Amino acid sequence: MTDLAARKVEARKAAFARRQIAHELGGAGRAGLLSSVLAGYRGVPLAGYMPIRTEIDPRPAMAEAAAHGPVAVPVIEASGQPLRFALWEPGAEMVAGPFGARIPAVLEYIEPEILIVPLVAFDAAGNRLGYGGGFYDRTLAQLRARRATLAIGFAYDAQEAGSLPLEPTDQPLDLIVTERRVIDLSDLSG
Repeated sequence: MTDLAARKVEARKAAFARRQIAHELGGAGRAGLLSSVLAGYRGVPLAGYMPIRTEIDPRPAMAEAAAHGPVAVPVIEASGQPLRFALWEPGAEMVAGPFGARIPAVLEYIEPEILIVPLVAFDAAGNRLGYGGGFYDRTLAQLRARRATLAIGFAYDAQEAGSLPLEPTDQPLDLIVTERRVIDLSDLSG
């Protein structure tokens, strides 16, 4: 195992522990700020995710957004490939998908312009640590090569880390939304 890989393993372990505690302490209304952010993008195709394990749940905000435009969820087709996004709406029939995430029973694909991105950890510079499969990094690189694509990291505030071990292929976030605050990373570039 390389030094970078070992540092990522340790960073994930610490972040999972922080996320577990935040998840257990969290109550209703955790997606309120995310709903507020998404209200500024009504009608723009977006992708959320079906939460797994102790991920913060974006579905309340996704349901509100679905009243104004298309909302999709990720579908993993194969290791090493970018994600595809299938239309979702509240109450849609869902089935088990790869890696434990639920996917719509009927797959009608769209290309989102906004991605709500799950994560294990984030830092104040807009970097994220995921599960290690590279799915969102590949997907964001592909989408951003075609057009501007907004990546919104959604996490518990407790998932913030001082710094993260990074690779050149890691895609930055544009915004980070937690249950307590919105971090606009465009402020860092100006």
